[in-house]
Amino acid sequence: MKLVAVTSCPSGVAHTYMSAEALKYAAKLYGVPIKVETQGLTGAENPLTLTEIQEADYVILTNDTVISGMERFKGKKAVRLPAQDIIDNAEIIISRLVERN
Repeated sequence: MKLVAVTSCPSGVAHTYMSAEALKYAAKLYGVPIKVETQGLTGAENPLTLTEIQEADYVILTNDTVISGMERFKGKKAVRLPAQDIIDNAEIIISRLVERN
């Protein structure tokens, strides 16, 4: 199983990076590879490649603000959640995706 994610928040600062770190930590606990693109004040960091997106079983997206490049995820299984929910519940989110796979 592989995951990719894009995190962003209205201010493009704290929640963007806190949710990214929470996902990386939870994925590591479950032994699941994940790559997280952050879209903050300075633009996209650690951008996802088309190959990474194609190989991913699920895409996790924050829904607090518009994410650039949404067309990249057309046809992918996606989970959209507020950044705060990801920060608070990353382990539960990852465990449920593992169970579904």
